Amino acid sequence: MIFASLAKSRNRWVAEEAAFGLQNLAEWDEHKGAIAESGAIITLVDLIFKWPRGGDELMERAAGALAHMASNDKCAIEVAAVGGIKALVMLARVSKDERVQVQVAAALANLTAYGDSNTLNAAVGQEDGAIDALVLLIRSENEAVCQEALSALSNLLSDDRNLEQIVLVEGVEALVSLARRCTTSANAYLQKIVARTLWTLSASEANSITIGREGGVTALIRLARSTTEDVEEAAAEALLRLTFNPRNALRIVEDGSVLDLYKLKSCESEKARFMIALVCAYMCDGRMDEYARVAEGAPNSYDLEMAKIAASSYISPVFMWTFVDRRAFSGISLSTASAQVAQIVKSAHIAEACDLRCNQAEIERILSMLRNKRPALKSCAAFALFQFTVPGGRYAREHVNLLRDLGALRVLRHAAAAAAGSLEAKIFSKLVLRNLEHQDTESSA
Repeated sequence: MIFASLAKSRNRWVAEEAAFGLQNLAEWDEHKGAIAESGAIITLVDLIFKWPRGGDELMERAAGALAHMASNDKCAIEVAAVGGIKALVMLARVSKDERVQVQVAAALANLTAYGDSNTLNAAVGQEDGAIDALVLLIRSENEAVCQEALSALSNLLSDDRNLEQIVLVEGVEALVSLARRCTTSANAYLQKIVARTLWTLSASEANSITIGREGGVTALIRLARSTTEDVEEAAAEALLRLTFNPRNALRIVEDGSVLDLYKLKSCESEKARFMIALVCAYMCDGRMDEYARVAEGAPNSYDLEMAKIAASSYISPVFMWTFVDRRAFSGISLSTASAQVAQIVKSAHIAEACDLRCNQAEIERILSMLRNKRPALKSCAAFALFQFTVPGGRYAREHVNLLRDLGALRVLRHAAAAAAGSLEAKIFSKLVLRNLEHQDTESSA
């Protein structure tokens, strides 16, 4: 291939045009094999090592060609084998040109996109300075640079060693800063990746606290007001995980974001509205109050009570009717015929909620809400447990087993039969018991 030969030229301008030709050809899958066979990959890597500061257009084209080649798994392995990762990381650290940064970040994102199918993800993470460079790039004011760099970072989160390094170089703080900037962006894809990355990071309590302290809770509430359902759901799921920690639930009050949270009842996504309801439930079950009593500078009791009233209003029976056909509930009782029960199940089931997975602490906390004095909280808890145990759900069996381990049968039976309980709490508690029985029957079969 003539471009591969010309790219070896000692004349930088000739090499630049040849790299441009390779970049254009590499965009098409049918040319990638021929480019690799011509030896062009190592030539492109050598160009970066040879002229990292010698010309931004040359570096943009060389890195762009490598980015296209790295989108093919076999070519990606060769890029790594000939020193491409080291070259790209070096270029990410020295180049100030945004066009170059976009291509470098895109190449690293493609190299890390294969997960455990090859060793490239680990190789990028272990390359000296790679994570530092990516964290630096997500601080860029250029959205395209941020998007590609964040894609690479999010791919690297599957390895705990990378996660530790991201924390060490203040990557969590950089991600929250990006989330805050994203609230005014029209780039829905970037918003979604930011929210999903914060969700992943918040699995660690230390990271969760950092995200809250840096303003991540408020940023996610604003992202959840997106007009794109994917963004709504990603932001709401991150919020749900973060606010399980009462310190972060209190941030909503401290930051004056209670009204913004309440407004999320207008989200297009049912799944997002459901998760926001659980966030409101976390604000009402007493744990936020317990933390506020010992926290320095916590909001006064009046502000806390007003926040809980707003949160309770979100999860009032009116919230339930946004999911359930009210006609299905008319004239219902605990001895309702199975056909009518099936109608309620069909009406109330949020299909997308089947993807939500709860750990033991989360299931235990929601179960404890059935003992709470607030009727709205009881109804919300029963409704949530129903969603998490609907037969056929991705994690339904796991959630049913957790409930059994926690001795939930007694609590659910009491909630279903309580004389003073709301109709919603009674019916959905009964439906959860029905789901548990269905699981037993299925297991026996």
